[in-house]
Amino acid sequence: MAKDARPTTESFEDVYGRLQAKVELLEKGGLPLDEAITLYEEGMLLARECQERLDAAEQKITRLKESFAPIGPARGTAVNDNPDDYEYVSDDEPPEAADDAP
Repeated sequence: MAKDARPTTESFEDVYGRLQAKVELLEKGGLPLDEAITLYEEGMLLARECQERLDAAEQKITRLKESFAPIGPARGTAVNDNPDDYEYVSDDEPPEAADDAP
C-alpha cells in the first residue's frame, strides 16, 4: 500500500480533493525532479482510486436500473416513461411464468 493511501472510509470527494491538490502542485512547477515524480505517482494512484469508485458507482446504478423491470401494458394500452409503469423485481425471486409459456 502506498504511503499516501487512506482507509476506504474516506469519501470520494476527499480523495478527489487530494488529487486536485497534487495536480496543482505539479502545475505550479519549480519542484525538484524526485519530488515531482513522487507527486505524479501519488496522483496516479489517487486517480485510479477515483476511477474505481466511479466505475463501482456506475455499476451500482446500472444494477438498480435493471432491477426495475417494465410492467407489461394492459391490452390496448401503451407503456410510457411514467414511473408507475415500472415495478421492482428482486434478484432473489424467480421470474413469474409467462402467460404464453407452453
